[in-house]
Amino acid sequence: MNAFLIIFLVCLIVSAIGWMRFIYFISLGYGFSIAAAAIAILLIFRESMTWATLALCVLLMIYGFRLGFYLLFRELKSSEYRKVLSENVRKEGYSFGITLAIHLSCALLYLSQVAPVVSRLYNMDGGVVMSEEWAWIGASVMFLGIIIEAAADAQKSFAKKKNAHRFVDTGLYRIVRCPNYFGEVIMWTGCLLVCIGASCTWWQWAFAVFGYVCIVYIMFSGARRLEIRQNKNYGSDPEYQKYVKNTPILIPLVPIYSVERHKWLKG
Repeated sequence: MNAFLIIFLVCLIVSAIGWMRFIYFISLGYGFSIAAAAIAILLIFRESMTWATLALCVLLMIYGFRLGFYLLFRELKSSEYRKVLSENVRKEGYSFGITLAIHLSCALLYLSQVAPVVSRLYNMDGGVVMSEEWAWIGASVMFLGIIIEAAADAQKSFAKKKNAHRFVDTGLYRIVRCPNYFGEVIMWTGCLLVCIGASCTWWQWAFAVFGYVCIVYIMFSGARRLEIRQNKNYGSDPEYQKYVKNTPILIPLVPIYSVERHKWLKG
């Protein structure tokens, strides 16, 4: 069976947790699907694995498990996060057909996100000789993204423990308002770089770029939802107003301070 199909089925099985609670398709199901896909890649291509591709798989596992368990523990420990989830649940009510379509779409998206690593190993398995340089470059960028995202999540948790009713503007949040989302973008940028020098076909490139564009869109969409929620909670705070007018929302040094008005980002 084709490696892409096997990994798609793995993502489909793991993300099925979304049938318990819809948001799990894009939270717990997301993180654990990426980790499971990485394990599947290791098993499928174990005989052609190199140190560089092994590093890529390990990074995907670290990313997926860290995100999955972080979201799980946050749900268990944070009453505020459970409140957000309960609000999401009240908005649910999709038909079986729509829920199934979303489930299939999520699994396909997760496959497309790891596609650069799969394509590199798939082509190597087919006898294509390629340089490991871009695999190591991609792995380095992925590692940086994971560190930024993990640090941002830890800093936010720490700040909320000190004052649960104040917006976070310390640590990485001094530089950008959504550093965790920025770390995510960096992480998947590194993964996309793996396609360079991997003799990818046009459809492999198209599939990988599709996954990358989708995750960048999702990050901006998430930033918009967060902005709307924070404006509702802290909009009357002069310190918050000063903060949002001087701190980019997602990309450091890029003067984009608000995306609330961009309804096309609604996810």
